[in-house]
Amino acid sequence: MPRSARLILDNACYHLMARGNQRQYTFIEDEDFNKYLELLKHYKNKYYFKLYGYCLMPNHVHLIVELNKSSILGKIMQGLNLAYTIWFNKKYNKVGHLWQGRYKSKLIQKNKYLLDCIEYVEFNPIRSNMWKSPFDHPWSSWKERMGYKENSLVDTPNLS
Repeated sequence: MPRSARLILDNACYHLMARGNQRQYTFIEDEDFNKYLELLKHYKNKYYFKLYGYCLMPNHVHLIVELNKSSILGKIMQGLNLAYTIWFNKKYNKVGHLWQGRYKSKLIQKNKYLLDCIEYVEFNPIRSNMWKSPFDHPWSSWKERMGYKENSLVDTPNLS
């Protein structure tokens, strides 16, 4: 059965998710999380998209992005996931797929719902009982958005 086409629009926001193959860990050490964020910054600079929120969990990733051109979504995720997989497999002497299937994308309206989605993503570790507070989880955008950490990645959404 063929997979359905994605609804991708110019100047639209998306909640993107990628899960580890068979729910395996995609991040094992702090260096792994840092490498993913370094690659995310690289692709953000390369394709000029806005990043409103993110959360890296041990076996999956959430990103909230706004694309100025719909054509860049696949390029961003393919480049990011492939570059990270190559790095991860080399580091841990592995071969094959790191990510389970293709990434998921959900269209988000640019209104209060966008802010709710960002908060949902950032509080994922708390809902999963991995951390008690967003202060404790070092791999989400929450501290950057709230001004507790230098912001080098996250953009502020314009809801108008």
